[in-house]
Amino acid sequence: MTGRLRLTLRVDADGRAALGHGKVRLLEQLAETGSISAAGRAMGMSYRRTWLLVDNLNQLFVEPLVMTRPGGGGGAFLTETGKTVLALYRQIERDAAQAARSGISQMEALLAPAAECLQKTLSE
Repeated sequence: MTGRLRLTLRVDADGRAALGHGKVRLLEQLAETGSISAAGRAMGMSYRRTWLLVDNLNQLFVEPLVMTRPGGGGGAFLTETGKTVLALYRQIERDAAQAARSGISQMEALLAPAAECLQKTLSE
């Protein structure tokens, strides 16, 4: 595989995007930093945007994925449900990539060279 194509996974719930690469990265950053604001900063997002995404994730599942500790600067952490959802997403992602590997390779073989793609785009 040349690596020009990449399979991405998005899990939808009730017709709306529930969990995809960005939200999973946010959960991983939260687990790593222990802070909503630090996770958002690491991803180039405002605190408000980060908090809204966390709130959305928490409302989507039967139990919250992220909890905060009381008090200013108390921090945040993934709940057991959050850890489970994160692990399941990464497992599904690995399984999907493995299943699609042959088809992705075949599709990559049909791609025009990168320079040719750029030239076509510029001439349109």
